[in-house]
Amino acid sequence: MSFSKGMKAIAAATMSAAMLFAAAACGTSDASDASSGSGSGSSDSSKIESFDVSGIQKDEEIAKLLPESVTKDGVLTVGTDTSYAPAEFLAEDGKTPVGYDVDLTKALGKVFGLKTENVTSTFDSIIPSVGSKYDLGISSFTITPERAEAVDFVSYYKAGSTWAVKKGNPEKFDSANLCGLKIAVQTGTTQEEEVDEANKKCPADKKIEVLSNKLQTDVTTNVVTGKAVAFYADSPVAGYAISQTGDQLESFGEDVGVAKQGVAVKKGDTATAEAVQKAIQKLMDDGTYTKLLDHWGVKSGAVDKAEINPTDVEG
Repeated sequence: MSFSKGMKAIAAATMSAAMLFAAAACGTSDASDASSGSGSGSSDSSKIESFDVSGIQKDEEIAKLLPESVTKDGVLTVGTDTSYAPAEFLAEDGKTPVGYDVDLTKALGKVFGLKTENVTSTFDSIIPSVGSKYDLGISSFTITPERAEAVDFVSYYKAGSTWAVKKGNPEKFDSANLCGLKIAVQTGTTQEEEVDEANKKCPADKKIEVLSNKLQTDVTTNVVTGKAVAFYADSPVAGYAISQTGDQLESFGEDVGVAKQGVAVKKGDTATAEAVQKAIQKLMDDGTYTKLLDHWGVKSGAVDKAEINPTDVEG
């Protein structure tokens, strides 16, 4: 599955490469004002057009499944790492979350009859806060056995991993031989775990220098500026990042390790998990889900079934 070419058609491509890198300074806080309200359209200060969710109606049967712990304040609060375009990132105002995961959050809010708030957070801090600080975590989480020990998941998407290098691969990067190289990854991702595992097989004098950053924007910058030979990230994210660098980067090789991604729910909260599963499945069945992904140019990652803690997490 290759997303790189499709990313060039994304509506959010109006953002310049400079804006992409500037956003890194905006995505480090956990500020609650960096939120998206329920409804449709983009922020007045943003040129990015969000998917229109205004036609989605509340489903009373699904909404009543949610426990009072979620519904009591009338807001569905979701932890999101807004440095991961096109899934979740900040609009040009520097604080409004946008992207296909953000639009999915809005769509879920409509089905539940709740307002929505995407709270900007760092990727590795979201799962530990689901069920306390956040009702849900929606931030391109690949479903892994390790993460499934901490939270329950509802699957909604699939993505592989992509390597990115400088245009023309001047360093002659080869993903089959990482030893001795400087590799950029986002902190807490499955890609970081894979590179760390590869590093264990390298001789002591040729260890991989892993440049781990909290923000994908910084990861991308490390390759553009030559601090790293390559970066490794989710396919749609890598494709979008490449498109925003003015042809300074390109993908290397084929996408690998296609796996399911999921909405993170508090471990053992079966009521919320069931409500989320039924809401996503409803959006899939009525065509909203496909239209939403197509709006962002990432439909090739669509799945047709939302599942609670799926066992077939690969492919």
